[in-house]
Amino acid sequence: MAEMKTLIKIKPKDYKAGDIVKIDFMAMHPMETGMRKNKDTGELIPANYIDEVKFSFNDKLITKMVIWESLSVNPLMSISFKVPGAGTLKVVAKDNKGQSVESTTQITPKG
Repeated sequence: MAEMKTLIKIKPKDYKAGDIVKIDFMAMHPMETGMRKNKDTGELIPANYIDEVKFSFNDKLITKMVIWESLSVNPLMSISFKVPGAGTLKVVAKDNKGQSVESTTQITPKG
């Protein structure tokens, strides 16, 4: 499988230290359950799903999500986060086949 692509969005776009923001993380991933059959061969498509997502701020863990294969293709995960100040948000997603991806974005409060 090709490398996982990701997207991080912070809402609202303008925020200051102390505000609570919504952080959306999307991973482009097939999220196969292992129970679906290939239409041409009739064989089961092997399970391939994200099973863990970690959100960190300045290398301090904010939250860890343990995920099952029942999530949809290209899952979207959201958290609420109280912005303590400027820093780096890092999200690491890992799938059941050992592939992982790390995405970062800068948290830059205004004012």
